[in-house]
Amino acid sequence: MRRILKTSLCALALAAAAGPAPIRAAGETYPTGEALARRLVGTWELVSYKVEDKATGKLVDAMGEAPRGRVIFTSDGWVAFNLEGSDRKPARSEADRAALMHTLVAYIGRYRVEGDQWVTSVQTAWAPEWVGTEQRRTIHIVGDSADVTTPWREMPNWDEGRPSRSIIRFRRAS
Repeated sequence: MRRILKTSLCALALAAAAGPAPIRAAGETYPTGEALARRLVGTWELVSYKVEDKATGKLVDAMGEAPRGRVIFTSDGWVAFNLEGSDRKPARSEADRAALMHTLVAYIGRYRVEGDQWVTSVQTAWAPEWVGTEQRRTIHIVGDSADVTTPWREMPNWDEGRPSRSIIRFRRAS
C-alpha cells in the first residue's frame, strides 16, 4: 500500500512540476510510428527540463528556471540536440569550465522512431561515454507541445550518479 501511495504521489508531483499537460480532445491518442516521425520533423524549443530521482521521487530543475535550447529533427533521419541551463556565464577558469558541463546536454546522431519513442544512435556528444550508444526517449506530441521522458539512467552531469530520469517539455519553433 505504501508503495502504491508513493508511486501515486510521485506521479502527481511529476504532473504538477511539468506544468499543464497539452490539451487533447476526448479519445484523441498521441501519434506513434510513421505519424510521430512526420510530426517530429522541425525545430523544437526547450520549455522546461526536470530530473526525477528514482529513489526519492524528488524533482529538480536540473537546468534552472529558464533553460534554453533546441532539438532539430530532419526528414532524412538526423537529430541535433543542444540544451543549456539558466544563467550560464563565460568560464574564467578551468573549474568554471568544468562546472558548465553540469548544465549542458548536447549530441548529434541518426534517429529512428519505434512506437512512441525516438531512438538516437549517438555519433558525437558532450559526454564521450554517449558516443556509440543508443539514447531512447518517449515522446507525446499534442499540437505544438512535446513532452519527453527518458528511461531511468545515471547521467554524467547531475544527481550525483544516482538513477534518475528527465522530464522535458518542448514547443515547436518551426
